[in-house]
Amino acid sequence: MQWSDAIGKQHARCADTPRIVSLVPSLTELLVDLGLAEYLVGRTGFCIHPRQIVRRLPKVGGTKGFSIDKLRALAPTHVLVNIDENRREEVDALHAFVPQVIVTHPLTVRDNLALYELLGGIFGGDPQVEARSRALAADFEREWAALCTQTGTLPRQSVLYLIWQQPWLSVARDTYISRMLAAAGWDSLPADSALRYPEVDLPALAREADWLLLASEPYAFRERHLRQLAEQLPGARATLIDGEMVSWYGSRAIRGLAYLRHLRARLASSPRS
Repeated sequence: MQWSDAIGKQHARCADTPRIVSLVPSLTELLVDLGLAEYLVGRTGFCIHPRQIVRRLPKVGGTKGFSIDKLRALAPTHVLVNIDENRREEVDALHAFVPQVIVTHPLTVRDNLALYELLGGIFGGDPQVEARSRALAADFEREWAALCTQTGTLPRQSVLYLIWQQPWLSVARDTYISRMLAAAGWDSLPADSALRYPEVDLPALAREADWLLLASEPYAFRERHLRQLAEQLPGARATLIDGEMVSWYGSRAIRGLAYLRHLRARLASSPRS
């Protein structure tokens, strides 16, 4: 049996002991949750969860600009990459010496199910790995159903999800982040954008938004930024949001769905000032 990755490449089940390098933080976490930590031989500096596991792994650089020489020295059998997070030309260079480059690109929230199946299948020589993959899928479906039930009871709202300042950057609706927000009943602004992470006119969009959501990554928004916005945009409602819970797919998505459900409930009960 074979499993197809995001670019349609077929991958057979790994028959020997794998040596895995992950160039995607959320996939590193997923591999650990699948019980594959002992087969991880390398990561990026942004692969920070779970800390007690990944801190022992060699770093090859960032998701972009990683060291080909460091990666080659690890002699990986499999390297995990992502279309959004890694540069294509750098990934293309891996094919010269990596037997299996697994390309991922989850765009919708439910794409996580295919991701669990893909990695659970490729590395499922150990039956426990496949069992963990199925368990993750069941946990995902439970949290998905709970969020959808709540979303059906609340009015849809417009939100401006901010990922950077100077300039102010947000997310387009064809991004994974926006679709996570949509699952909670939040429609991200701008409604139309040719860019996936557009620069926005903050005062103009703030007038359209029910909430301004200041993400913890890639820009680390803090309480002081909320205070600054309160002075700059009186009347606008703003809150901090855990960017990892919204942008990290894989096993983190399960916690992300629960996080959004609780956050949406909290903000729904927040009175307008």
